[in-house]
Amino acid sequence: MEETTKIAVFKGKEIRKTIHDNDWYFSIVDIIEALTDSDNPRNYWSMMKARENKQSEVQLSTLCVQLKLTSSDGKSYKTDCVNTEAAFRIIQSIPSPKAEPFKRWLARVGYERVQEIEDPELATKRTKALYKAKGYSEDWIEKRMRGIAVREELTDEWDKRGVKEDAEYAILTAEISKATFGLTPSQYKRLKGLKRENLRDHMNDLEQIFSMLGEAATTEITRNRDAKGFVENKQAAAEGGGIAGDARKALETKTRKRVVSKQNYLNQPQNKKLLKGE
Repeated sequence: MEETTKIAVFKGKEIRKTIHDNDWYFSIVDIIEALTDSDNPRNYWSMMKARENKQSEVQLSTLCVQLKLTSSDGKSYKTDCVNTEAAFRIIQSIPSPKAEPFKRWLARVGYERVQEIEDPELATKRTKALYKAKGYSEDWIEKRMRGIAVREELTDEWDKRGVKEDAEYAILTAEISKATFGLTPSQYKRLKGLKRENLRDHMNDLEQIFSMLGEAATTEITRNRDAKGFVENKQAAAEGGGIAGDARKALETKTRKRVVSKQNYLNQPQNKKLLKGE
């Protein structure tokens, strides 16, 4: 993916970030500058690495990659960058009062995750609360949550039947989508003008319903046929998606309206900043 430098802002401090290997990477020196009172964040970073090398088995330098980021002079320079997970690890190593809110937040997230493992219903409640905070309607949220449950049931079935690799999951999902809507997920995202956003978070009611139908039909076909391995499950995915695709086409014939829409939640001006975190 082509690298694009953007700016994240934390308490008035700019943190440069860029896409690398389909993931966000953040400038380490910018994170340090935002969370410490250091006049020389580059030197601070060097001292941190030296200290951690003595105190820990993990060398912080192994967590980062050098990527070109635009500097204040308008030129691009190779800069130590980390993904989100590694950024959290580095923040935990910063002995600064400014880093304490992050550390407390990480502790809370970890505690909540343990709670969700013990009581999965809590995860559902938190997901609903998150969607509500973003401005989604109650009806939309209920459909989205049902869609998540249908998706999980299907992926559990795939896992039992020998589909293990992420790439295989992606191919099977694309088979269902293409048969249902005539578009793969990546094509669908381009149609809606999405980049890294979750496609299903930007589907309208009918798009969600037909997505659920395609995946639910695939689950039933997979079970009844006792499909094993990637090849057999791929055939079941195409057939399950085809059932939803036929239903979609029948509706479009009756209503003379396309189900597949360019519209997405980001099209609504009041929601742009919420979903982009601006």
